Amino acid sequence: MKLILFKKTDAKVAVENLDDLWYLSSIIDPGDIVEGKTERKIKIGESGDRNQKVIKKIVFLKIAIENIEFHQYASILRVSGKIVDGPEDIARGSYHTFNVEPNTTIKIIKEEWLRFQSEKLKEACEKATPKVLICLFDREDCYIAVLTKQGYKILTNLKGNVAKKQETKSMTTNFYTEILDSLKEYDSRYSASNIILASPAFWKEDFLKNVKDQDIKKKFVLATASSVDEKAINEVLKRPETQTVLKSDRVAKELKLVEQLLDEISKEGLAVYGIKETKTAIDAGAVKILLVTDHIIQKLRLQQKFNSLNKLMKNADKVGADIVIISSDHDAGKKLDGLGSVAAILRYKLTY
Repeated sequence: MKLILFKKTDAKVAVENLDDLWYLSSIIDPGDIVEGKTERKIKIGESGDRNQKVIKKIVFLKIAIENIEFHQYASILRVSGKIVDGPEDIARGSYHTFNVEPNTTIKIIKEEWLRFQSEKLKEACEKATPKVLICLFDREDCYIAVLTKQGYKILTNLKGNVAKKQETKSMTTNFYTEILDSLKEYDSRYSASNIILASPAFWKEDFLKNVKDQDIKKKFVLATASSVDEKAINEVLKRPETQTVLKSDRVAKELKLVEQLLDEISKEGLAVYGIKETKTAIDAGAVKILLVTDHIIQKLRLQQKFNSLNKLMKNADKVGADIVIISSDHDAGKKLDGLGSVAAILRYKLTY
């Protein structure tokens, strides 16, 4: 995302990719004003006239936001609400939806930018971090994924053959070749900085022996996994071997924070979970880090029940807590959703 303008209440941004839409879905709130160019159906002619026409026209509108819907797989963010300003032939108070997608420019106007919202905007506008590929495999199965700011995206699932004992070596070598060809293709497409090569047992070392291309070989980082499936990708992201590679990656940080939360919960230490318990901790000024999933934010917005959570987050911001929006697309977010979607790591333990 490119930040064109940022003043006390206004931020003008140019959307560049899908990750930007995810960030904006967490930043834009009901009650905000969004303005920009948009397509609108305009009626030409008198009402009831048989010759009345409806045309599509690009207009400049301001709308007061009521609903925010992020459609990840359609690569679109829909923000809708009542029109507060625009051309004279468009009625104020009528409804309109902005379809925000890559190559869209919009301005977001808030009464107040919370600290975590400003930080997320800054994070979204930072120079794109290098892409990291993950290759998780054994002789029968292979998953190749790319890390995104929301989590990870499976690029392909390759299937090897369960060979007879005497055929194992040649069949495995053929599967290695197929894996390497796919890695080269995705490395070229994403300009990967590193490729995490993970497997149970000795498969990764055996694979590496067959790689002669030094340009791709120097990108490999080896990691251990207990199995080969999508769940094991989350396991690989937590491995100490991969932490150096992922130290600047948001997903790795989210995984680490949720693991810290779960550890504190298990020993009845510096953690609370659930909206009611978290609110009590915020009111006491005890919250160090507030964790909220993007799933609960989107769910409550759709149900028109977001105000209570929004107030909770504003109060946390006022007492100096860090607020981290956790993506529900990866393992950390799913675990947090299982705890009620809202939790906190505390500065000190509460006594009830």
